[in-house]
Amino acid sequence: MTPCRPRDHLVDFAKRYPNAWKQAAGLINDKGRDGLPDWPAWCFLPIAGSYAVISAELGVNEISLSYIGDVAKHAALLAWRVTQGIYRFDPAVYDAVRNTPVSGDIPHEVLYRLPEWCIYIETPDMMFSGEQMHGAFVHLEHDVNTGRPELRLLLDLETRLIPTPVHLGAWTLQESISLMASVAGRQAVSRGFDPVTNAEVNELKKVVEPILSLVLYVCTQASEIGEEGRKPGHPQPTKTKRGVQYFAPDKPMTWDVGVRLGAALRRAYQAQETQAEGSHTGPRPHIRRAHWHGFRSGPRLKPDGSEIPASMRAFDLKWLPPIPVNLSDEDLPAVIKIVK
Repeated sequence: MTPCRPRDHLVDFAKRYPNAWKQAAGLINDKGRDGLPDWPAWCFLPIAGSYAVISAELGVNEISLSYIGDVAKHAALLAWRVTQGIYRFDPAVYDAVRNTPVSGDIPHEVLYRLPEWCIYIETPDMMFSGEQMHGAFVHLEHDVNTGRPELRLLLDLETRLIPTPVHLGAWTLQESISLMASVAGRQAVSRGFDPVTNAEVNELKKVVEPILSLVLYVCTQASEIGEEGRKPGHPQPTKTKRGVQYFAPDKPMTWDVGVRLGAALRRAYQAQETQAEGSHTGPRPHIRRAHWHGFRSGPRLKPDGSEIPASMRAFDLKWLPPIPVNLSDEDLPAVIKIVK
């Protein structure tokens, strides 16, 4: 059988905590009842629930630092388990998207469009902390105490899984990346670890921003994921004697991302190289860098004539791919534009 890293992590975790999935299913079934809090539909199970599960498995009331990381791992693997989606980017699209800065006024609500509760994005050629990073589990967290949303990353390194929270709120995603570093520093000190150095902060940012850009692409470019009639989504629950439950599929599902656009980009790059070598009178043919473009839509005024605040109008985000400049028409990829 071909090795599958995210699936192997799932199996290994179940061996360590054999009742972890069953106990979590009970919490999800009792959501909003019997004294349990409610939470948004975009969160499969808050990390507070994972804390309760792991502490019960360990037979303790308070989890020690040696095991606290397993709480974040449980939350990610539990949410991924019910769909087991692996997102594999076309190489040309992967390079273009991960090198696109997360800049501008991008609100965190865009992340609520994750196609599944937790996705695994493969990250070929990425390194972190001196190790190859094979991918990242990505899911959303709802803090039951504060109501604050978080984007949770579980980085899949060669020898370990590293939980990385990105705090979300009334600020841009670019600001969230900066906040992540400061929060990580405070948490390290509060837990008795050495303070986080500037070098460590910069290294973390260099990994998180590309992953966040890849996540944004998955959230906003549904037409470039899978194929017609075969798209990712939330599974339907099954009614059982023990209540409503979600059962894991027999095997992971791989979703190809950006195949059509990737072919167009390769043609554009080839055309750039070909024409750059020939004679030309105007500016040198080149490919303009990709970027994120967000815009508000909907009415600007209320019926009484007063202005509707921008934050209350619908926000849409588009990834504008690398654009060929000064390439002849016959070499321009016909499908370079991804918006249908």
